[in-house]
Amino acid sequence: MNKIVIVGAGKIGSTIAEMLAETGDYHVTLVDRSAAQLTASEVPGGVDTLELDIAAPGALEAALAGRFAVLSAAPFHLTTRIAEAAASAGVHYLDLTEDVVSTRRVKELARSAKSTFIPQCGLAPGFISIVANDLASRFDSLESVRMRVGALPQYPSNALNYNLTWSTDGVINEYCEPCEAIVEGELVEVPPLEEREEFSLDGVTYEAFNTSGGLGTLAETLKGKVRTLNYRTIRYPGHAAIMKALLNDLGLRHRRDVLKDIFESALPATLQDVVIVFVTVSGRRQGRLLQETYANKIYSRRVGQTVRSAIQITTASGICAVLDMLADGSLPGTGFVKQEEIALDAFLANRFGRAYAQHDMVSRLAG
Repeated sequence: MNKIVIVGAGKIGSTIAEMLAETGDYHVTLVDRSAAQLTASEVPGGVDTLELDIAAPGALEAALAGRFAVLSAAPFHLTTRIAEAAASAGVHYLDLTEDVVSTRRVKELARSAKSTFIPQCGLAPGFISIVANDLASRFDSLESVRMRVGALPQYPSNALNYNLTWSTDGVINEYCEPCEAIVEGELVEVPPLEEREEFSLDGVTYEAFNTSGGLGTLAETLKGKVRTLNYRTIRYPGHAAIMKALLNDLGLRHRRDVLKDIFESALPATLQDVVIVFVTVSGRRQGRLLQETYANKIYSRRVGQTVRSAIQITTASGICAVLDMLADGSLPGTGFVKQEEIALDAFLANRFGRAYAQHDMVSRLAG
């Protein structure tokens, strides 16, 4: 039985803990600095909990001694601290971060680590890169790769058309930081909340706009191989305009703590959400210009004894599937692993990856 430490007892961390513990293949310890958060985490009795301030020198390293892996479900600004502790303790490291700077540091640590470092194992970045790379691999040459993901309330009821289903810090960070893209073959940075577009899926109209971090390492991987590559977050129409007013006109991009307090005080959470994954790739195959699309919707459902939101399920399933593949030897035992290096078929065949396959609507063209 592999011993696992999960740092962060929030919505996602508790879902990961429950999923792993219920397999009987992992002994899980859930770590958080807040005793109240650990008490409220809704994890099964087989999960150990540990109140711990990971910023205390040596504290996390001691907790990781003799463990197989540490999974970070903590806020993005703690990513590098957890990764450094994993490198020091010689244990495998997986995270969910969308933060570009943190991932660069994780990659640096992996160069000299004796274990495997796999960042960005969630939905976006994460599963979205696995899908995009699989579609891209079917072409002789690439023209464009367009990746769209959103976690939305099924029943929007406020001006933002949004409810809290994920990390508030993470949402604000991706709305504020520069976004990577490939434009006319060149890797560039584009501003968040810009290049808004509208599209329809199953008769519902959505908007999508630039946000940071969703590409993961795919921009680096496809640089020089594709003319256009971009990632945009999906919301209901009207969301981007209000967020631009809050962040730019009212200056809340410089007072993120204030914006976080407003969100968490005024926007209710919901378990009735839907995750939309929409990837379109175009390129040439045998001289013909062709396009393939992956479209999928995942809804909230019961996991074990607890009803979990779609974003909890998809994010937790992503990192659990990658952990499973690492544990069974399907992934390298040392070094840095990119999400796009994971085969889509193997991911979907995994017991956790099947959370995506249940609603799989992949459109495959004849070769």
